Amino acid sequence: MTYSYKYPRPAVTVDIMLFTNETDPKVLLIERKNPPFQGNWAFPGGFIEPDETLEDAAKRELKEETGMMIHNLEQFKTYSEPNRDPRGRTISTVFYAKITPDLASRVSAGDDAAKADWFLLEKLPDLAFDHQKIINEAKINKIFK
Repeated sequence: MTYSYKYPRPAVTVDIMLFTNETDPKVLLIERKNPPFQGNWAFPGGFIEPDETLEDAAKRELKEETGMMIHNLEQFKTYSEPNRDPRGRTISTVFYAKITPDLASRVSAGDDAAKADWFLLEKLPDLAFDHQKIINEAKINKIFK
């Protein structure tokens, strides 16, 4: 399927914040295997496929990058700053879910992730893209409580 329009077409992506439902919640991050931000930590996520919904893309990307299959993802917010991704104009919808610590132990890195690990919200590594801004807004909104 090929289209030709005179208007620019931004890429659409999804990001997933997965939290443990503990007194001191942790968030799941992946170490990026590829540029941009290779070697930096980020939320699992990626580009949607032409034939899938945002929700399906979020579930697929989470499964591909972490081995986690979570069905109860909730939409948090959409981020659209023009320069949020050095590869070009991207608009990302962020999803989140809370899971039990025993389920969290099943994570394994895959696809574009060199590693996948859990981090305390107060002890995060430097994050790629605008993911620090996103996590700060998640803290303000207390979505992980």
